[in-house]
Amino acid sequence: MAAAHTKDTVEIYPDGACRGNPGAGGWAALLRRGTHEKEIHGAEPHTTNNRMELTAVIRALEALRRPVEARVYTDSEYVRRGITEWLASWKARGWRTADRKPVKNRDLWEQLDALVVSHRIKWHWVKGHSGVEGNERVDALANQAIDALKQSGLR
Repeated sequence: MAAAHTKDTVEIYPDGACRGNPGAGGWAALLRRGTHEKEIHGAEPHTTNNRMELTAVIRALEALRRPVEARVYTDSEYVRRGITEWLASWKARGWRTADRKPVKNRDLWEQLDALVVSHRIKWHWVKGHSGVEGNERVDALANQAIDALKQSGLR
């Protein structure tokens, strides 16, 4: 799956989850460089799955201390296609879709757009719930973040 890369390449596995859509949501990301790993996660009481998918990528890129070469493995075609195919057109049309509707989650797309310029990123889609270890891990973490949020009483 992963092409040859150096020990300085950061692999990022982001994921978002939502119970109800909208509903309580969680996000998580695994950052891996060589043998070093970092897991990050969080939750919001009222959000959407797409917002959590975007938040996971944003928080992962914010966690990087310097510009890197990165490979992002996401199970969200919304995120992968949004950043690699749709974003330039949205910006050219004044943050409007092809059918002239406002782009949903513009605030997060703008954050992601500002973050990606510092890095060399290759975007990969992985099938969710298909045994990809990093993806399975962040799916579990995102759901644990929702559980912790619910247990804290913030619904």
